[in-house]
Amino acid sequence: MTTVQSVIISIVEGLTEFLPVSSTAHMKITNPLIGVQIDSFEEMFEVVIQLAAILSVVTVYWKKFLDFKSPKFYIKLFIALVPAIVFGFLLKKHIDHALSNLTFIACVMIGGGILLLFVDKLFGENNIEEEGEISYKKAGIIGCFQVLSILLPGLSRSAATIVGGMSQKLSRRVAAEFSFFLAVPTMVAASVKSFMDTCKENYLAIHNIVPIEGAEAIKPTLKQTFSAENLHSLFNHHNLIVFGLGCIVSYTIALLSIKFFIGYLQKHGFRVFGIYRIILGSVVLILIYRGLI
Repeated sequence: MTTVQSVIISIVEGLTEFLPVSSTAHMKITNPLIGVQIDSFEEMFEVVIQLAAILSVVTVYWKKFLDFKSPKFYIKLFIALVPAIVFGFLLKKHIDHALSNLTFIACVMIGGGILLLFVDKLFGENNIEEEGEISYKKAGIIGCFQVLSILLPGLSRSAATIVGGMSQKLSRRVAAEFSFFLAVPTMVAASVKSFMDTCKENYLAIHNIVPIEGAEAIKPTLKQTFSAENLHSLFNHHNLIVFGLGCIVSYTIALLSIKFFIGYLQKHGFRVFGIYRIILGSVVLILIYRGLI
């Protein structure tokens, strides 16, 4: 991955992370268009720049995240996070396969877009206007909605959790803000997992270790996985520049877009995002059919 490619991907991520249009789908669509060859480092790069974008939430809502006098806030986030961790671990093979299938992602984009056309009418009488009014049960249900975005790449984690929140009587603003809050621990967990997996794959690659077909997967020890030699090979000078630049760009763009989305959502709702998803998903399917991507 070149520095130019990393900047383009990071701009796409920063612009789409908080919109209900699936930043993951946009990155998967952008990669073949700009000639990015996907390997373990690129996969980790995408996850980590998502975390960088999500950290803009901590900047905007720092008073909320640093209010240690209110443990209920953190308990709610933990309860909402648990379903994603459990299903992410149990269904990793399915998730990896779905993430590599651009046709599947495009179809999910279209399906999610159709759903967004009707969300405002389905949940138009919501009255929860403060995060403190969200019960533990409601937080858990919102967490279950987040699982849908993990199982269906292209659905959008933001869209799934916001709709989940609105189904629990949260207003658009509160549902969106809780979705942002939940994204922080979710992406921290995803980044740690991706980092460990990439280090393991890199160790096998630099030592030319090929798992025997049908045999149990080879798992390097922690000492081997995080050895100085392995980390130096993975995070060479070029990769560090790409990594750092991508995180800075993603964070900065996301910081600028987060407040725009909240304001737009309160005034106009989801319809325009639904239309956009349907158009983009259809265009991608046409490009795939014609062999252009």
